[in-house]
Order: sequence, then C-alpha cells, then structure tokens
Amino acid sequence: MLPSLKVSSDLSKRIEQIIQIVIAYSVITLTIETLPNLTFGQHRFLEISELICVIIFSLEYLVRFFYAKNKWTFVFSFMGFIDLISILPFFLNLGSGSRALRVFRLFRVFRILKLVRYNKAINRFKYAFNTVKEELVLFFLASFFIVYLTSVGIYYFENEAQPEVFKSIIHSFWWSVVTLTTVGYGDVYPITLGGKIFTFFVLMVGVGIITIPAGLIATAMIKSRDEEKE
Repeated sequence: MLPSLKVSSDLSKRIEQIIQIVIAYSVITLTIETLPNLTFGQHRFLEISELICVIIFSLEYLVRFFYAKNKWTFVFSFMGFIDLISILPFFLNLGSGSRALRVFRLFRVFRILKLVRYNKAINRFKYAFNTVKEELVLFFLASFFIVYLTSVGIYYFENEAQPEVFKSIIHSFWWSVVTLTTVGYGDVYPITLGGKIFTFFVLMVGVGIITIPAGLIATAMIKSRDEEKE
C-alpha cells in the first residue's frame, strides 16, 4: 500500500488499482506508438496520454518521497529508481528534439516493473529468486564452465575439418551456447564422427542445464506460497 498515507485502506487499494491500470495503459500506448502510418490526430492523442500518465506517476513518486521515513533510502532503492526512471525520459525529452535524448524514451518500458510493487504473484517470484540466488549464481558459473569446456572440445574435433567455422575456441563459443540451450539454429554444426558423438553428449547435458534453474525457482515459489498461507 501507499506508505503512511492518512487514507482508509479501501481508498489506498483503489488508488493502487488505478495506478496499475495506468501502468498497463502506458505500456500499451508505448507499443502503439511504434506502429507505422499513424495520423497526426493519433500521435496527438498518444502524446496527451503520455502526459497524463507522467503526471500521475510524478505525483505518485512525490507522495512516496514525501512520506518515506528515510528519503535517501527510498530514492536509491530499487523501486525508487524504477519510479524515477519511469518519468525521467519525459522530462529529458521535454522541449528537445535531440535524437540522443529521444533514446531515453526506451526507458519507459521499465514502467512495467512498477507492477512488482502491487502484484503478490510477482512479489512471490521476487522472494523465490532471493531464496535461491546463491544457487543460481553457482549454476550460471557452472554453466559458463561447461560452455568453455564444450567450446574447447568441439574446437579440437572440428577445427581441422572446418577451419573457417571453428577458427578458435572463442569462435566455438557460439556453437556451445546454441547446442547447450538445445536451440540448434543449424548454422554451425559438426561434420566429423568425433564431433557428432561429442555433440550428442553435449545435447544430453544441455537438457539438464535448462531444467535446473526452472526447478530451483519453482520449488522456491511453492515454499513462498506455503509460508504465506501459514
């Protein structure tokens, strides 16, 4: 809920629901803006919509800043940063036609992260991620180690047969990533018998690599839901 506001619980929930609708609406308008051949009237409508959204988000940010117990902690917090970057592009582009500044408009997509504050399911995912973050860091380090080992392996199997494709261990990284993730674009593939046998085992490892993080997060989310019920 909105921090320390002297309003009823029902009113606070209504305000939060309105902000969630505005967040969703702003993301939709950002998407529509990219459509080609929009008329002047449609562009004008989208500009007015953006202005209204920025006013609402700015008021929300000011209210949260004013009522925050530790204002600097709020400003430099993750959600405080998201709140600020959600409105900053508008003020940076205000009255400026600079293409460099217009790039900041892409930051508007971060508004969708504002939903983290209001959605229990997303908060549960955040809790689950924090619960298993050490395991995930260890997993990604192990994955990088496996990618490196497979790059070395396929290089020594295929370099002589395909010197232009597998020029070095570094060039072999692309094949390792694509193969371990089981994407298999088919642009780079082994042609030697040893390389094909090696690829078979790499694919088997790749299946496990995909399922491990999903299993960790799913288990943590179930634990989070059970704790909420208790």
